[in-house]
Amino acid sequence: MDRIDRISRSGRKRNSLTLRSSLFPCPGCQRDIDLGERGINGLFRNFTLETIVERYRQAARAAIAIMCDFCKPPPQESTKSCMDCSASYCNECFKVHHPWGTVKAQHEYVGPTTNFRPKILMCPEHEMEKVNMYCEICRRPVCHLCKLGGSHANHRVTTMSTAYKTLKEKLSKDIEYLISKESQVKAHITQLDLLQKETERNSERAKEEALQSFEKLYHVLEEKKSAALRAIEASKSLRLEKLQMQAEEYRGLLENNGLVGYAQEVLKETDPSCFVQTAKQLHVRIQKATESLKSFSPAAETTFEDFVVDIAKQEEVLCDLSFHSNGLEVAEINEAQSRMYNKALISGECPRKTDSSDIYVLECDKLSREEESMTRQEIKVCSKSKVISDLDEDSDQRYKGSVCSPWRREIIMHTPPAPVFSFLFDEPLWKAGLDCLCCWDLSVCRLDATQPWITSLVTPALPKGSTSGLFMWKPIHTW
Repeated sequence: MDRIDRISRSGRKRNSLTLRSSLFPCPGCQRDIDLGERGINGLFRNFTLETIVERYRQAARAAIAIMCDFCKPPPQESTKSCMDCSASYCNECFKVHHPWGTVKAQHEYVGPTTNFRPKILMCPEHEMEKVNMYCEICRRPVCHLCKLGGSHANHRVTTMSTAYKTLKEKLSKDIEYLISKESQVKAHITQLDLLQKETERNSERAKEEALQSFEKLYHVLEEKKSAALRAIEASKSLRLEKLQMQAEEYRGLLENNGLVGYAQEVLKETDPSCFVQTAKQLHVRIQKATESLKSFSPAAETTFEDFVVDIAKQEEVLCDLSFHSNGLEVAEINEAQSRMYNKALISGECPRKTDSSDIYVLECDKLSREEESMTRQEIKVCSKSKVISDLDEDSDQRYKGSVCSPWRREIIMHTPPAPVFSFLFDEPLWKAGLDCLCCWDLSVCRLDATQPWITSLVTPALPKGSTSGLFMWKPIHTW
């Protein structure tokens, strides 16, 4: 249902003049199926599924009897229904209306039912023809017109009876195999249930251990924070005390204004003996005040540059914190060595020369412009590089590692907007230094055949699935 909703949303986002795509997900293989112009009319009726549904309906209607259509009142309960007559009969009425040795005796009959739809599988391409053959290439029933001149003309077909026998034998063998392995499957289910419970217990234990580890880090940080704050507070108190004492000294200078006036009055004294007696002590006080005014410098620094905490190294260590803490080196995605074309090459590198992990987990996200959700795929990587194929054309691909994974770096790469044609240069040609001239719809591309590796060429004008093209080899000196 999520896939159908996603397809519906993408159809609504397109231009209203554009026909909505008739793509629906197959419930079996989950692939998108294009119904074409005929829509569901181009599909076969699933008579097998209808028969199974009808069988359960009959079991549900077992309590409600189906009466005979030909008995005189009161009618008897029917014992069988004729699919050709579309009627239900009791035993006596069935013998009367289907006498032995007549055409009606050959009619198909089933248990009592009210569903008389004809069980005839018609060809969806030729509506008036019954299917009587089986295409082994397409693995579907076809009619004789499909084989004579239709889409299955060159396909290998077999009779319906042969296909019925072959497929029934295969299905029976598979069912017998599954039944024979029932005890083994039950044992696997029991083991998986135990593994689920063990996984839950181990995950809770891992959570507790992770919480304890981080609590230890928090405790260390709290102690360091408290010590740093105490040191800053002690330095602040000492500096404020020194500045306060210096301020008190300068306030004392302001109080010396009366001393200056007193000294001026002493200078007016004309008696030498009286002047000397008073001026000696006064001069000492004036000299102290003069020395304090010659140079001014604060008693303490106002900046706290010595108390800046350097956490650069610790921050780097915390950023590298992961579950891989057993001395193993974790690789990181190297964007310079990673490539994208018709395939993606994701390369990793280890910064240090220590032992690296054996297995990594690489997350691949397909970023869609139309769909709201993205498609994620997890790939196990056992080396320092990984080649990823089966990429959609003209799409964005994001590659990164999962949480606490070695592939922590994230890169986004774009696939080519057109089909890619790959070919291999012949050894004598590249040794001779020849060029290749490739033409599609009047578009010419020149490739240097100077290396023996595979060269890929984007061909926007080449239809998808087409193999036509013109190749011309010319020497370089005549190009």
